[in-house]
Amino acid sequence: MANASLPIYLDHNASTPILPEVLDAMLPYLRDRYGNPSSAHHYGRVSRQAVELARQQVATLIECEPDELYFTSGGTEANNLAIRGAAAARPDRRCIVTSVIEHPATLEPCAFLQRNGYRVYHAPVDTLGRVSPVDVTAALSTEVLLLTIMHANSETGTLQPIDELSGAAREFGALIHSDAAQSVGKVPVSVRREQVDLMSIVGHKLYAPKGIGALYVRAGTKLEPLVRGASHEKGLRPGTENVAFIAGLGKACEIAMKDMDEEGQRIRRLRNQLWTLLAESIPDMKLNGDPENRLPNTLNVRFPAVSGNDLLTACPSVAASTGSACHANGESASAVITAMGIPESEAIGSVRLSLGRQNTPEQITQAATALITAWQQVKN
Repeated sequence: MANASLPIYLDHNASTPILPEVLDAMLPYLRDRYGNPSSAHHYGRVSRQAVELARQQVATLIECEPDELYFTSGGTEANNLAIRGAAAARPDRRCIVTSVIEHPATLEPCAFLQRNGYRVYHAPVDTLGRVSPVDVTAALSTEVLLLTIMHANSETGTLQPIDELSGAAREFGALIHSDAAQSVGKVPVSVRREQVDLMSIVGHKLYAPKGIGALYVRAGTKLEPLVRGASHEKGLRPGTENVAFIAGLGKACEIAMKDMDEEGQRIRRLRNQLWTLLAESIPDMKLNGDPENRLPNTLNVRFPAVSGNDLLTACPSVAASTGSACHANGESASAVITAMGIPESEAIGSVRLSLGRQNTPEQITQAATALITAWQQVKN
């Protein structure tokens, strides 16, 4: 259980703590198993075995072949490798379709390509934060190189209809990439079922350390590496492998595979408990996102008549976040929330409360009480 003197942590969509079992899997490769996995001697072989075990563990979780996985430094690198790597490998196609609610790790590589002559279409979302297959299909053509849509939104938790979108894109010969940073480890994710060519995975969203991730690349999909060097990761991501962190990612995926259903149900109950407590005490409290088709741990709510940042400042006993941006001339609401058609005056009160493995029913009650008290103080 968390230290009672620390804030209750409800920011698990931003980062999760390393699980003890994950740390145990990492420590040998930080202490005495120090061989370079590219070396042919005993020490190198021990490290190589750890890397390949982790590759199998991650592959099992997302239902791909181990040799379709490439380890990266995290989601930002994986997204860049997928988007910019695909563009470099297929220069005959100069159009990309994405959405208005993507993470900057997707939006910025797309903007980079746009500055270099590519056309980028940003599909809108509906009032629940879902991309419409109709809108995406209308934007598709034989000029489209890539469709890149996140699997679940980091702010609202809304799950996207990736299987429907990928089916439409495939008819035009476009590649399909999905940033699954938030989904993997929380809900079942299958690259086969969703028919994607590329998928990004992030360690620190599923109880592995920060600074490790992976990119799934469907066999036969052509990408150009962003970095040139030796033959690590079959030359697609050169650089000596971070063995300890890779081992940690593998262990985290193994744990998620074992108890995802049970843990997901537990977290969903806590999330619903938190929503009930807040909604019963705060008139006009609203939910942002899809009430059903979302991550089990994510609760994004709009507190009426207050700023979300002001509310959290008045509630130091809860560690949570907003999607708002603070500027010298004031505060602007989250672009994800306003993209759903919510007026900025209301969206500014949005707060994301994302739960995790260490949260308990007692913490949820305490957090709800603290947030309600803070709202009463701030609105007056």
